[in-house]
Amino acid sequence: MKTTFDKLKKSNLMGTFSIYFVLFALFLISMMANENFATVGNLSNISRQIAVGTILAFGQTILIINGMLDLSSGSVLALAGVLSVDAYLKTGSLLISFIVGIGVAVFCNILNGLMVTKFKTPPFIATLAMMAMARGAALLYTNGQNIYQIGDYIVFGQGSFIGIPNPVWFLIITMAITWYLLNHTTFGRSVYAIGGNEEAANASGINVNKIKMRSYIINGIFVGLAGIIFMSRVNGGLPNGAGGYEFKALTAAVIGGTSFSGGVGTASGTLAGAFIVGFLDNIMVLVGVNSYLQQIVRGAIIALAVIYDIYFKTTRKKLKASKG
Repeated sequence: MKTTFDKLKKSNLMGTFSIYFVLFALFLISMMANENFATVGNLSNISRQIAVGTILAFGQTILIINGMLDLSSGSVLALAGVLSVDAYLKTGSLLISFIVGIGVAVFCNILNGLMVTKFKTPPFIATLAMMAMARGAALLYTNGQNIYQIGDYIVFGQGSFIGIPNPVWFLIITMAITWYLLNHTTFGRSVYAIGGNEEAANASGINVNKIKMRSYIINGIFVGLAGIIFMSRVNGGLPNGAGGYEFKALTAAVIGGTSFSGGVGTASGTLAGAFIVGFLDNIMVLVGVNSYLQQIVRGAIIALAVIYDIYFKTTRKKLKASKG
């Protein structure tokens, strides 16, 4: 019995800290592979580059823990960002443009939430439909044309405060919000409970549909913020922009230990997963890895992360069963 308990304890420890060991090991390997990797300028550049995808990943983390996901985040990002840029050009107000960007993304995610909670549409199908609608709406609104000359709007993605780029500040803020929600609120406890066992959560008095809707609204806030930063960074309103960013977000969340089976995941793990992807992408560029090979490596990492997740859960269940 003691041996089984020790194995279970060791398994939990590995599941909790393995992602940080991987991140540290990758950092050391990358540092040895190229002398320019560990410079302040390069690390700052990596942080800016991963900011948009990681902000999306925090929203995905909350949804996946809840037993859901969002395939529309890249398209909604583009729609929210384009309308935000246009609002700035028409009003000259950064505040109004910010509110518009957040509002559009929240509206789209409310629709996602309604499809999932009220009409019982699987999240995969609901958000897949929104992905097509949001992208089409962005292209229709701009007539398929990019919006240029956006003036001071670039401050969101290209400005800095006390020497730290604004995208990194936004990343830190969304990280802190996600961490607090998941670890120190009734909402967070409900999210884990629903993802772990929805029927049991419902039986215990948790309003499952309400929590799911709130999760999509929070995701919408993060997606809108990501859209504002993205358009500011690229210095334009691009209706076709951020293609595939939903998969970048999912990759960071899954590599960071968020389980597609629900009930498992952390904000810090997602951040670590995002940096693992960012470090890997950066070092492959620095050492001159073929761009097509880079795609293969990214796909392989996702597959390995999912396989590890399945293996870890299976092992943990067996150890718990033997302990019982």
